[in-house]
Amino acid sequence: MFTSSSFVSVLLFLYAATGVSGFSVTVQSDNDVKENEATDLKCQYSADFGSNPRIEWKFKDTKDSQAYVVYNGKLTTPYADRVQLYDGSNLRFSKVTRKDNGEYSCEVSNGSNQLGEGKVMLIVQVPPSPPVCRIPTAVTTGKTAVLSCYDADGSPPPTYQWFKDGTLLPTDPTSLAAFKNYTYKMNTVTGKLEFPRATKMDSGQYFCEAVNSAGPAQRCKAVRMEVRDLNTGGIVAGVIVALLLVALLVFGIWYANKKGYLPSEFSTLCLNDSIRPPVLISILILICE
Repeated sequence: MFTSSSFVSVLLFLYAATGVSGFSVTVQSDNDVKENEATDLKCQYSADFGSNPRIEWKFKDTKDSQAYVVYNGKLTTPYADRVQLYDGSNLRFSKVTRKDNGEYSCEVSNGSNQLGEGKVMLIVQVPPSPPVCRIPTAVTTGKTAVLSCYDADGSPPPTYQWFKDGTLLPTDPTSLAAFKNYTYKMNTVTGKLEFPRATKMDSGQYFCEAVNSAGPAQRCKAVRMEVRDLNTGGIVAGVIVALLLVALLVFGIWYANKKGYLPSEFSTLCLNDSIRPPVLISILILICE
């Protein structure tokens, strides 16, 4: 008959056969904490490490920069005025800031080189701020238009939603019949709104909202984007006016040269090809003849 003592014996046999160690470290945290509030990070470890193990706390921020919070049993300078080390392994923040967002790891070791580590993410709740939006005011029909929206303060990182003329734009325009003719692409994580080939239908007042779980959504100031056809008539007219001005200038210089109103240095420039600026050679030929 298979008794409970037999089961324990089997477990002990498997423990010895596999070499599984009892050294373990666990970290507990409130995880989500509002900015400027207090919180604890608790590090618990198994008795296998002995009565006086070495405790170190490390921090890796959202940009993967690493720093010690506790090193060689002592708090490091950046944390000494607002963090308390208690019961030998636990951290108590008097208040957290948005810079405390990131991963914390508690590393426990002893003189026999046994090592264990526990990790936890701390998310500091910070409401979004009014995002910075970049919205072009004029776009040529058929050209690409890119609108951007970003908030550097919100934590957790905000998601973004765009509005046109006060109406919320769906992330996927094909999901709603009212927007089936729109061709924009929206990224709610980066805040980018792109029109690959802008049309006059895309003209309107645009603004963006930053949204997270820490507080009310915030929006940027609305800006009107106007999509216009390329003004070819205006371009042609501008070129003609420029050519007329150049012709008038050349005629004026030619007339002044013929009448002898120009200084003698100008006559030398006309006679000596080697000192004529290449860009002006053709104009000088007309003037000097």
